Amino acid sequence: MDYIAKDNKIIFRNRSFNPKHIFECGQAFRWEKNEDGSYTNVAFGRVINVSKKDDIITLDNVTEEDFNNIWINYFDLKRDYDAIKEKLSNNKTMKEAMDFGYGIRILNQDHFETIISFIISANNQIPRIRKSIDIISREYGKEIGEYNGKIYYSFPDYETLSRVRIEDIREICRVGFRDKRIVETSQMIYSGEFNLDESKSYDSSKLYEELIKFPGVGPKVASCIMLFAYGKSETFPVDVWIKRVMESLYIGHETSKKNISILAKDIFGDYGGFAQQYLFYYGRENKIGK
Repeated sequence: MDYIAKDNKIIFRNRSFNPKHIFECGQAFRWEKNEDGSYTNVAFGRVINVSKKDDIITLDNVTEEDFNNIWINYFDLKRDYDAIKEKLSNNKTMKEAMDFGYGIRILNQDHFETIISFIISANNQIPRIRKSIDIISREYGKEIGEYNGKIYYSFPDYETLSRVRIEDIREICRVGFRDKRIVETSQMIYSGEFNLDESKSYDSSKLYEELIKFPGVGPKVASCIMLFAYGKSETFPVDVWIKRVMESLYIGHETSKKNISILAKDIFGDYGGFAQQYLFYYGRENKIGK
């Protein structure tokens, strides 16, 4: 892809890239919106600022080496989202959702951080999820450095979280009943009961079977982990918003989450994950079915 690298910035053009759509569509939790409309995000032990003007994207605090080794994959920049939209555009409802969230891209996130983040997300709200993850990073992660006057911290590794006292992570990090789940999941990974490296080569069926063995990981959380960390783009996570959107715009009556998953597979096929993100953002922002 074509880009300009200068002054610790990367500048490129992409009409299917909008930081608001990317960071506020429920797939990531380490971002913060700044007064100038840009977004500062933490991932892979780096702090990055992302802004957009017209179709021009600027990534600040980024070396050219990190852009090529980390951020191109993180932002899924090698994928043609116009081609995906074309595949999904035979449906009027889907086309409206894609037009609304035209700049969504599915992030390729760190596997362990995504597992813990979505365990925290269960029956939780995004501001509280973000707060808990921020505290966990400050308490147990490593200092990355300063950006625009603020100190940032990496997300801790599974060895560190495997040794945390359950009472501490509950009281300090405000995770509630998810405290034990976080520690026990970290212990399962640290002990090798779940091999993080091997899991990257699992097919979707095998990966799902292994993920739901974690405490606090059910069908929806497993699907989110598969989509946002493992690149299983056929996966269609069904949460409250997606259930409402599908019932309101596709089905016309209330039904089970299982039926919605089956219908989504029939309608969207291998592009279910992309469809889910467009529909989630469209439904939540427009309060469809609420």
